[in-house]
Amino acid sequence: MKERDPRGTKRWQKLRLNLYERDRRANAPCWICGQPIDYRAPSGTPDAWEPDHVLPVASRPDLAFDPGNIRPSHCSCNRARGKKGNTNDLGSPSRAW
Repeated sequence: MKERDPRGTKRWQKLRLNLYERDRRANAPCWICGQPIDYRAPSGTPDAWEPDHVLPVASRPDLAFDPGNIRPSHCSCNRARGKKGNTNDLGSPSRAW
């Protein structure tokens, strides 16, 4: 039996609003590209704020409401990333350990 997406709930809407206010007050940049977010842009437009689950809800529904798993992103960055996990790698090691 498929579980209902928790993001359609009133609980999610309340959390989303709280996260938006937190990020807007901090003028937090997009965690994916590092560029500023236009907090006045209409929802759904490319530069608008959108909450992004670091570990996707599809793979970790238990973290859907965990603020520590949700970061500010551009709508376009979030949607381009899709259901992938963290795509920010640490790069190459400076030397062989």
